[in-house]
Amino acid sequence: MSQLDLRVGEVVEVRSEAEILATLDGKGELENLPFMPEMVRFCGQRLTVHKVAHKLCDTISGTGMRRMDRAVHLTGARCDGSAHGGCQTACSMYWKEAWLRRVEPGASDVPAPEASVPGPVSEDRLLKLVEAAARKEPGADGEELFSCQATELLRAAPVCLPFRSLGQYAVDVRSGNAGVLATLSTLFVGLFNRYQKLSRRVLPRRLWIRRGMEWGFVPGGPHRKTPTGSLGLRPGELVRIRSKEEIVATLNADRLNRGLGFEEEMARHCGKVARVQARVERALDEKTGRLLTMKSPCISLEGIFCDGGHKQNCPREFVPFWREIWLERVEEPL
Repeated sequence: MSQLDLRVGEVVEVRSEAEILATLDGKGELENLPFMPEMVRFCGQRLTVHKVAHKLCDTISGTGMRRMDRAVHLTGARCDGSAHGGCQTACSMYWKEAWLRRVEPGASDVPAPEASVPGPVSEDRLLKLVEAAARKEPGADGEELFSCQATELLRAAPVCLPFRSLGQYAVDVRSGNAGVLATLSTLFVGLFNRYQKLSRRVLPRRLWIRRGMEWGFVPGGPHRKTPTGSLGLRPGELVRIRSKEEIVATLNADRLNRGLGFEEEMARHCGKVARVQARVERALDEKTGRLLTMKSPCISLEGIFCDGGHKQNCPREFVPFWREIWLERVEEPL
């Protein structure tokens, strides 16, 4: 199949089960990227390109940015975790261009014939293949382990993409992932953070800028044992994210509150008002495939995600988790 060279805002149609099955190997993967069971329900649907997934940040081994080829994120296509133990991370799924077809402007609303009525045999074969691939061999103690796009991203994106590789920023702008100002901003943040790292190594402390912290300036907190707080929040409730100073006051020296980190990207949202999306109790560990059950549920918020401004315009758009002690209820507007 020819390369589509998709851009943000273009409409695409997810190919039929039979067409997608024909692109996959015996592990349910294309170019080491799994097609997940949660994606099957989108077959035959028309969706809009939300981001071009030409790169991603490595959250498994911390090597920085990695290059991804011929993939996009689609609007409204986040993983619901239904085939992965109810994971609530809500990752934006990766779609290889081979799994999509471009819908030309003015095209009929009727899906292409080969995508409109999937054959039951193909649908069954695809689902069985990818459901089996979603499980790894059990752990030594018999614990169930999962495989998903997030756990396999280092195989799907094996090549590192250095900060100094300027071509990535041209792709950001050309694809519609980010504007010129946003791209200049992320370049500034990256350069500043590299200067800060260098200054901590070679300059005396009195010459450091803002204690050598990265842009966003989130210091460690004062606690050894961090405080807790429960609001009993439920989906749909309106909350305000507390100020950076209030949140830092709940952290330990490593910027953690009971194991959950607060980072510069999250600090950008301080003061915003949003609705509770979910109480998060389960999340996959990307390194091991274990399903983690949280002792204290976290909160995800509608419309609050990482926009990549501190991470080279990374298009993954992670949904950050919030401790209830970092939030406060807001009265509904009249």
